[in-house]
Amino acid sequence: MNPANGAGRRLVIDWTRCDGHGLCAALSGGAITLDEWGYPMLPIHSLNPAGGHAGAIIQRDARTLRRIVSLCPSLALRLETDDATRRYR
Repeated sequence: MNPANGAGRRLVIDWTRCDGHGLCAALSGGAITLDEWGYPMLPIHSLNPAGGHAGAIIQRDARTLRRIVSLCPSLALRLETDDATRRYR
């Protein structure tokens, strides 16, 4: 997988920080949706041992993913590579 094109990266939500602003969904072009309370839902959810949920958004390039993470007003998002995720298993 090529991290330069976004493949092999996972978007992780820190639920202790997320306030449900919805900006991530607006910037994702439909890859992230919101639940009925305005909190993000990722297309593929898997429990992350470090906390939060990780979802693969492989159709997004790395630049778009970094933009989504950097613009989160609650600092509730981070990117992990598959290598980092495997390390915790």
